[in-house]
Amino acid sequence: MPSSASSTSPQPTTSPAHPPRVAALIGPYSSGKTSLLESLLAATGRIHRKGSIRDHNTVGDYNAESRSREMSTELTCAQTTYLGEEWHFIDCPGSVDFAQDAREAAMICDVAIVVVEPDPSRVMTVAPTLKFLDRNRIPHLIFINKTDHTSFRLQDSFDALQSISERPLVIREIPIRDMNSPDEPITGFVDIVSERTYQYLEGQPSKLIAMPSTVATRESQTREGLLEALADFDDRLLEQILEDQNPATETIYENLERDLANDLIVPVFFGSGEHDHGIIRLLKALRHEAPSSDVCAHRLGIDPDPAQTVLQIFKTAHLSHAGRFCFARILSGQIKNGDALGTDKVSGLCTLYADKHEKLDLGTTGAIVGLPRMEKLRTGSLVSSDGEMETLWPDPLPPLYETGLAVTKPGDDVKLTEALRHLCEQDRSISFGHHASTGQLVLAGQGDIHLQCAMAHLAEHYHLEITPTPVLTGYLETIRKPVSARGRYKKQTGGHGQFGDAAIELRPLARGDGFEFSEHIVGGAIPRQYISAVEKGVRDGLRSGSLGFPVVDVAVKLVDGSFHAVDSSDQAFQMAGRIAIGEALKVAGPVLLEPVDKCTISIPSDFTSKAQRLVSTRRGQILGFNAKDGWQGWDEIDVQMPTSETADMVTELRSLTQGTGFFTRSYSHMQELGGKQADAVVSAHQKSKN
Repeated sequence: MPSSASSTSPQPTTSPAHPPRVAALIGPYSSGKTSLLESLLAATGRIHRKGSIRDHNTVGDYNAESRSREMSTELTCAQTTYLGEEWHFIDCPGSVDFAQDAREAAMICDVAIVVVEPDPSRVMTVAPTLKFLDRNRIPHLIFINKTDHTSFRLQDSFDALQSISERPLVIREIPIRDMNSPDEPITGFVDIVSERTYQYLEGQPSKLIAMPSTVATRESQTREGLLEALADFDDRLLEQILEDQNPATETIYENLERDLANDLIVPVFFGSGEHDHGIIRLLKALRHEAPSSDVCAHRLGIDPDPAQTVLQIFKTAHLSHAGRFCFARILSGQIKNGDALGTDKVSGLCTLYADKHEKLDLGTTGAIVGLPRMEKLRTGSLVSSDGEMETLWPDPLPPLYETGLAVTKPGDDVKLTEALRHLCEQDRSISFGHHASTGQLVLAGQGDIHLQCAMAHLAEHYHLEITPTPVLTGYLETIRKPVSARGRYKKQTGGHGQFGDAAIELRPLARGDGFEFSEHIVGGAIPRQYISAVEKGVRDGLRSGSLGFPVVDVAVKLVDGSFHAVDSSDQAFQMAGRIAIGEALKVAGPVLLEPVDKCTISIPSDFTSKAQRLVSTRRGQILGFNAKDGWQGWDEIDVQMPTSETADMVTELRSLTQGTGFFTRSYSHMQELGGKQADAVVSAHQKSKN
């Protein structure tokens, strides 16, 4: 059994049941969220035996991809009850590659449990998560996990966490250590509010003990700090402290509940999901202090009304037996089979427990429900019985990593396009499209593992054989000097022949001016009806210049030519135009152009120098850097970098910044590329064509 904050097992409460609430387990990769979910489900009686990541039998990692990688790759919902109240826990992936799912879950939760490891040097990995929660005013607490395997001082962990949190952290418990053991393991805790002390017992509820004299002073100081933090938001409490009055325990709990709901403070707990230490204490804190679903509803722009049904869709899946399946939180009213959600009709309403969908007759305010066979609804949809409403849902994460896609079996292209649409509905941080310059089909996401999992999903669920290919860079070419050339096409067959003759002048234009065509034909050298054919032939010839790439930023003037009254035709003059431009490009001083992106790189200030070196090694140019607005301890570096260098940059950036660095990018301009680098690009391009 999990260790308890009291000496007795949880008993059903006689007080009115609280409406269903939702808690999302969020935090960095390997912080132990899935193991913590196992402990929470065991403590509430939903499971009788805990699974483990090692044995591939946890509730949170039910899909094949998660188990093979021993990491969560998508969110998992699990409904349970504690002391007669309904709870929905959402286990979120910790890898930055799957951060989109964690963000979707956080938006609909009543409280986020931010799970971290005790190592102070790793707290930076949780900084982006805390920023997202604060930016969206989502109540959250911190659970320092794995305290049974650490020699770190929790005060050091707390100080490191406070340095990256915009909100004041409030310590809710302090550890008791066995000072006679070489490792000084944590053997219990003191609850700062109730001032009760508990000792962990393996496999049994915690035991209430007398507070050791060695922690009495530290407990008093920590409690004083807690009261001072709460007093910043309560003038009456401040008066009591200034008058040396001891606030009532009920007053402290009321302040904790109110301030958490308003995202003013961040309570901090600790324990071990693996050994069930601190789990009941966490559950009791959630039960008494986590806000009701109406706080979440107001945050999403809804004023709850029992007479009006409103649902927020936070996840979409495509299931073979249920079509488009929507995960929804009921923000207002209730829902049952047969109800309308705009043009969609509810059928097969269910609760969610990992991959198990259990039939449900009625969904009430606060609950998470599954909606099969939805035609119109998508992740982010806010919907009532009258249809979709204006939503405050945040935009998806921008793409950071790309790969090309090629189908192995002929004829699978159409099937692949439909499968990719489904994939993008399931994960909004994935996108796909054909490259404007190269025509290559490109899949974009958050990282290499992210796209590997996406392709595995396509193979498993859509039976598509897909080969990833390097992303082709949209190189172009232009010219350096003006030239003149003539194209003469003559072909004699058994009947009418083909004849076209065109003389052109070719000159370079300023970068970005594209293509211009003009004519200066006098004396009827070329009939007017054939001039457009010459232009078409020239344009065709510019699709692949002497280096093998599309030609841009040039002007062509048709200045002379000749024709045959019988043998001339549109086709003949198209060929003449193509021959003329081909000859001109050979002697016009061809030069390769590469695309350049404008990037804004965001990193913790401690890693700024490393990021600057990364930019330099990737042929980037630093335009400047500043403190990142609203992100204490972070910098932004504005750079220009060749597009070919940004394709996999996120992998190196994350390795330099403990997985925290990210960037945005947009196309800037084309610039000349010469020397050995240009020779290598041209050579590789010619080999690929052969």
